[in-house]
Amino acid sequence: MSIKKSGATIIFFILISVGYANDGYKLWLQYLPFENKAVSDYYRDYLENISISGESPTLDIIQKELIIASKGFFDQQVLPEFSKTTDSNLTWIIRSEDLPEEIKGKLGTKLSEVKEEGYWLKSYQGKIIITAKTDIGLLYGTFAFLKAIQTREKLENLDRLENPKIQKRLLNHWDNLNRTVERGYAGFSIWNWHRLPNHIDQQYIDYARANASIGINGTSIFNVNSNALILTPEYLEKAKALADAFRPYGIKIYLTARFNAPMILDSLPTADPQDPAVQVWWKKKTKEIYSYIPDFGGFLVKADSEGQPGPHNYGRTQADGANMLADAVRPFGGIVMWRAFVYNEKTPTDRIRQAYDEFKPLDGTFRDNVIVQVKNGPLDFQPREPFHPLFGAMPKTPLMMEFQITKEYLGQETHWVNLATMWREILQSDTYAKGKGSTVSKVIDGSLHGYKLTGIAGVANIGTDRNWTGHQTAQADWYAFGKLAWNPDANIDEIAEDWLKMTFSNDVDFVATSKEIMLRSHEILVNYMTPLGLHHIMARSHHWGPGPWVTGGGREDWTATYYHKASEEGIGFDRTEKGSNALAQYAPEWKKTWGDADKIPLEYLLWFHRVSWDKKLSTGNNLWTEMALRYQKGVEGARWMQSQWAKMEGKIDQERYEHISSFFKIQVSEAEWWRDSCLLYFQQFSKMTLPPGVEKPKHDLKYYLNFKRNFVPGI
Repeated sequence: MSIKKSGATIIFFILISVGYANDGYKLWLQYLPFENKAVSDYYRDYLENISISGESPTLDIIQKELIIASKGFFDQQVLPEFSKTTDSNLTWIIRSEDLPEEIKGKLGTKLSEVKEEGYWLKSYQGKIIITAKTDIGLLYGTFAFLKAIQTREKLENLDRLENPKIQKRLLNHWDNLNRTVERGYAGFSIWNWHRLPNHIDQQYIDYARANASIGINGTSIFNVNSNALILTPEYLEKAKALADAFRPYGIKIYLTARFNAPMILDSLPTADPQDPAVQVWWKKKTKEIYSYIPDFGGFLVKADSEGQPGPHNYGRTQADGANMLADAVRPFGGIVMWRAFVYNEKTPTDRIRQAYDEFKPLDGTFRDNVIVQVKNGPLDFQPREPFHPLFGAMPKTPLMMEFQITKEYLGQETHWVNLATMWREILQSDTYAKGKGSTVSKVIDGSLHGYKLTGIAGVANIGTDRNWTGHQTAQADWYAFGKLAWNPDANIDEIAEDWLKMTFSNDVDFVATSKEIMLRSHEILVNYMTPLGLHHIMARSHHWGPGPWVTGGGREDWTATYYHKASEEGIGFDRTEKGSNALAQYAPEWKKTWGDADKIPLEYLLWFHRVSWDKKLSTGNNLWTEMALRYQKGVEGARWMQSQWAKMEGKIDQERYEHISSFFKIQVSEAEWWRDSCLLYFQQFSKMTLPPGVEKPKHDLKYYLNFKRNFVPGI
């Protein structure tokens, strides 16, 4: 800029400092600058002088990740100097077989404990040794090393040997070819099929980085409500491009298989798994897939459920269907993940009995490369369910866990609820299959029944939103899933704390306050949505918001009234021997605990029992009063979360602080909506007034019955 004055020209140079806001795209791989010089100096030497032994695409990725991390930590002022020798370097990244014999001897027999995907971080004579059997193990170890720095661990005390407890650790994407995402709340699918295979978007690489950093080693990239087109050469070529991009990160591609694909793609008259022509078709198709993707992981199948075709159509069993596909992938080392989310084509007496009743008699009849994928609870990803009774009930058939990372029934993308809390509740539940201590976690890691094949899957919450997950804090669920997939007995308090430090800040007050919000959030949400064992009372179809009045339609068990059965006499679903007897599917210890309406933990009361409104509970309140107070407690909990978060302003970047703050406005408002609408609806039957301390609803019941929103995402 120049200004003329009295014949002279005065020139001003205006320097504009551009600050880039943090939109959350970097997830927990922020590699935020060190908070002061002392901390920076402490870690500098370990990040400046690094030796990487060997050459491979994965080792190249390790080098790139260390450069990215150093640019973040040191504001691009310090970059690593890499070498192939271990002479004077302070950080060694080296396969165990390449370690000098002298050091092998000094490290001792513990080195032999490192398994195929495991790693060992070891402080040794002032150095850090990252060693593993494989390059993928070295990649996992490098991310663990960087996490130690992000969370400010003392490196001179580092001694961490870790092996994954579960073999197959997958994300399940419910993404469609048109880029919509079923139960997706963070934008459209990240897979741009139109641009593949020639364009590999940077987001695909960052997706692989993020997954590798938490140990996820597989991804099923298409909806379980499958379209047979995914198995055609047009899309196999595109899937191959993704597989090639993911391979150096240790991630295998899996595909969903529509059961009647032979009929759709090649006009076969049947898809009967016992028909020789159908068996030949699948073997040829599988061979074709492996010609594109040599390390193809295998098939994920949803059959005989919600309109999907399956072996029921031909009078065959689930094992017949799974074994046909297992025989097709066996020569190539593939597996079949056969979902247990199966229920009768007609409304059964009690839907939650269906999977157990169908699969339990088939125990031991599946091929050894089949693993049955079971949802965490017997219904459908509700805010709270008891663990699925199949866990512990099929000792001869490997079972894998299916969690839902996306929050279909838990406020979708706008509510902060820490899913790891719910998952721990399930994983640490005791099946009593071999006596006390037979936890669900021991079932799925194979240790209880000696499974040779183990797995866990999470329905992804990822989309095209810049922060990947819609809500900034929903990233924590993706992160926690990876950590629990690696070790289902991991400490969720530590997982939450690590995620907060890596994603936002190491500030002590911020971490303590935010962690408390996280760890209390699930119970708060259950209280304002489905207290006392209520379940499936969400609105029809999109499942957003309350709908305890939903009734009628094609299937009774797709309604809310089917599950709560509210009347003037009482509320709840009797699953004792006097009702559907679903309780009999659990061990006697649980039948004793859950079978008595006077002794059952109140969290499951209405799941297993139908009780009167005036029933006296262990709290001293009658059922109606307790229900009303819990709904109120949930609202107050949401407000508490909001007020605690407000104290965090200034402790992290303003953009993400404000983003979470704005979502709290939605969460608190919707918590009040849940409380008011549900209590007004159930009050019709209880005929009782709201107890003291419960706020008067803002509207009448008619308002809530007529409240609708169009185009709710994720259907």
